[in-house]
Amino acid sequence: MTTRRTLLIASGATLAAPNIAPAQEAPGVTANEIRIGSTNSLSGPASAYSVISTCLTAMFRRLNEEGGVAGRRVNFTVYDDAYSPPRTLEQTRRLVEQDRVAFTFNQLGTPTNNAVHRYMNQRRVPHLFLATGADKWANPREFPWTIGWQPSYRVEAQIYAKHILETRPNARIALLHQNDDFGRDYLNGVRDVLGARFSSMVRVATNEATDPTVDSQIVQLQASGADVLICGVIPRFAAQAIRRVHDIGWRPMMFMTNVSVSVGAVMEPAGRERGVGLITSDYRKDQSDPAWANDPGMNEWRGFMQRFIPGADLTDNNFTYGYGVGTTMIQVLRQCGNDFSRENIMRQATNIAPMDIATLLPGVKVQSQPTNFNVIRQMQLQRWDGSGWVRFGNVIEGANV
Repeated sequence: MTTRRTLLIASGATLAAPNIAPAQEAPGVTANEIRIGSTNSLSGPASAYSVISTCLTAMFRRLNEEGGVAGRRVNFTVYDDAYSPPRTLEQTRRLVEQDRVAFTFNQLGTPTNNAVHRYMNQRRVPHLFLATGADKWANPREFPWTIGWQPSYRVEAQIYAKHILETRPNARIALLHQNDDFGRDYLNGVRDVLGARFSSMVRVATNEATDPTVDSQIVQLQASGADVLICGVIPRFAAQAIRRVHDIGWRPMMFMTNVSVSVGAVMEPAGRERGVGLITSDYRKDQSDPAWANDPGMNEWRGFMQRFIPGADLTDNNFTYGYGVGTTMIQVLRQCGNDFSRENIMRQATNIAPMDIATLLPGVKVQSQPTNFNVIRQMQLQRWDGSGWVRFGNVIEGANV
């Protein structure tokens, strides 16, 4: 029995008898069960994201209550890696080699998935719909067993840079990013758009995921004379940055990565009034937006939350994220028919016809092709007004640079 924190949804079924049909003989699959594994920061610096796994666990519980997929119930296990890459590798190997899961799904984090990227591809185990928007997950030629889900951080940063040039062509830009592939995607996206102007327009500061605060970096960037600030940091540091920028009297045009703008996990801790004017982009509907008060898709999500996760903070957009990626995963399982071999699971994950998802913005589709692993390709800019996010402009696909 492990002492590490674990989320587990049991199948509630006995193991299959030895004489299962050949079509059912695949790692992690029996006549009545599909074993799926994941890792998340259930503790540690990125634990704000742990509610994603809570949501997914509840979605698989609902699926099982409805009869599962092809007569099989889903056994979903999530191990805590505390956002530590060595622990991610340890726990992923445990899932693959000891628990013998069919595949892993929605493992959290860029540095943590980096630790298992080659391992999963060498073992030919589907590494599906990662909870990270790093640009590198869409590389089917070199890593055909890995696919992301949310929009690329690099494209997101390109969109911010384009908006800055359109509204403040002579801006002095400060960029705060985490010192890993997650953060460097924001650096590269801004550089893509600015080109030769980057060195004269941008001042950069970085932080480590283990730092206690980003206060000193904010003060350093203010001193550069910048009038625009772009942040590519996780929720804990996002709340700190918003608070610090306000409290020192700095008033730049401020952009925040869309993975760190949850009302419950970021804007409330920062202080709602401190973030007024903050810009981000998103592909999800926001519970706080009155536009979705009677939206059928959001009502579907609210009904699910009330039944399966009562008392949860509905302002935390990690729950709408979880519902979206969970819906995608369940669609892939249904597309598999009765063939849950790893090869067919991967084939179905990379052949999703454009589909609408209840919690995604109108015009934003989930899709994949064998040569294009960018599952969500559209976003829309939005601005914080102190009580919620207000969308502006059109839904944008990529940055056309």
